Amino acid sequence: MSLEVSQVTKIYGSQKALDQISFSAKPGRILGFLGPNGAGKSTTMKIICGYLPADSGAVTVLGMDALSHPKKVSPKIGYLPEHNPLYLDMYVGEFLEFAGGMYGLRGRELRNRVEEMLDKTGLRPEQHKKISQLSKGYRQRVGLAKALIHDPDVVILDEPTTGLDPNQLVEIRALIREIAVNRTVILSTHIMQEVEAICQDVVIISQGKIKISDTLASLKSGAVQAELTLETEEELDLTWFEALGAVSFGAKGKREIRIQTTTPAETRKEIMKVIQMKALNLNSLNQQSKGLEQIFREITQGN
Repeated sequence: MSLEVSQVTKIYGSQKALDQISFSAKPGRILGFLGPNGAGKSTTMKIICGYLPADSGAVTVLGMDALSHPKKVSPKIGYLPEHNPLYLDMYVGEFLEFAGGMYGLRGRELRNRVEEMLDKTGLRPEQHKKISQLSKGYRQRVGLAKALIHDPDVVILDEPTTGLDPNQLVEIRALIREIAVNRTVILSTHIMQEVEAICQDVVIISQGKIKISDTLASLKSGAVQAELTLETEEELDLTWFEALGAVSFGAKGKREIRIQTTTPAETRKEIMKVIQMKALNLNSLNQQSKGLEQIFREITQGN
C-alpha cells in the first residue's frame, strides 16, 4: 500500500471530527472517498497532506511517516482542494511555471512539465489568458494541472469535476484514469455517478467514523440490488411474501408492498405465483435498481 491511515483521531474543542479512522489506498486503483457534509472528508485529506496535525494515530505515505515528517512527505502528494486556490491575476502558463517552481522544478524540466500539463488538461488554448478570465470548469483544470505539475506519487482530488460540462467531464475522467495507472488516487466527491464511473474502491465516512471500506464491486454485489413494488386492488398480507425477503408496506398502505431482493427475476416469478394463488387483481409490479447513491443514503441515514 502506498497510503495507510491507521486509527487517526482529530478533535476540535469538544467535537471529535475524526474518530480512529483507518483505511488504505494503493497504486493503479482509484479510491472514492464519500461522506455527507461535515463527515470529516476534508479534515482527513488535510491531515494526509500535512496541512493539519492529527491528535493520535498514524499516516504512512510511500513508507514514510507523514505525521512526523510532513515537509518530507508533502512533495510526494498532489492535492486539489474543494475550494480551488488560484492567483487570478496570473496567466495560466505563468501560474503553472510558478507552481512547478515551488516544487523545485527548474529550466527544461519545468518547461517540459508545464507543456505536458497544458496538453493533458486541455489548457493549451487558454495558456495566455489570465485565470480570472476563465470559466469555473477551466479553473478546475488549472487546479488539477497544479496538483500534477510535480509528478506526485499520490494524488488527492476534492470535487475535481465541479463546474465541468458533459464534454469536459468525459475528458477529465479520462485524465484521472490515466494518472491512476501508476499512482495512488483518492477522489472525494458528492456525485455518486463519478464514483461508479471511475473508482474501484470506496470509503464512506460519516460523523467522523469509517462506515464502509471495500471495493466498489464487492459493495454493490453484497447489497440488495433491487426493490420490487407490488400494487393490487385488494389489501395484502405481508406474511404471504415474507419468504421472498425484506417486505414492507408501500406508500399506498396495505394495497402496496415493497420487496428487496438480490434476485429480482426469480422474485418476480414467486410474486406472480402468490398473485394467482390468492386470486388477486394486479395493478402494477415495478422494479427499481439499487445503486451506490441508495447504499450511501442508507449507510449515512440520519447523519
